[in-house]
Amino acid sequence: QVQLVESGGGLVQAGGSLRLSCARSGRTFSISANAMAWVRQAPGKEREFVAAISWDGYVTYYAEPVKGRFTISRDNAKNLVYLQMSGLKPEDTAVYFCAADSTQFGRLGTTIRQYTYWGQGTQVTVSS
Repeated sequence: QVQLVESGGGLVQAGGSLRLSCARSGRTFSISANAMAWVRQAPGKEREFVAAISWDGYVTYYAEPVKGRFTISRDNAKNLVYLQMSGLKPEDTAVYFCAADSTQFGRLGTTIRQYTYWGQGTQVTVSS
């Protein structure tokens, strides 16, 4: 069982930046061979796919609303995944979840159902 922990959320003004981090909980499992994703959920809305990165970091995918503003990256040596968010807008306000694909060395998934392991989320609030 892979457990994930997100951090880095907070309150920021529109136009500002935040960097979210996702780490595995404990040392039992590595996430360095798993595709990873960020998904968000705004109040009263369904979960929305934000970005994903292949296990080796060479392939990334972004949802249209965040293209050009968000960057997903990873450091496999440290078992960390990041989401750098710039040009934040009030509509980016949501709880952001980190997710891991259960398949090792698999192809990059771009839908929520392809991800098995989830963190508890970190709140991002963008004020206007």
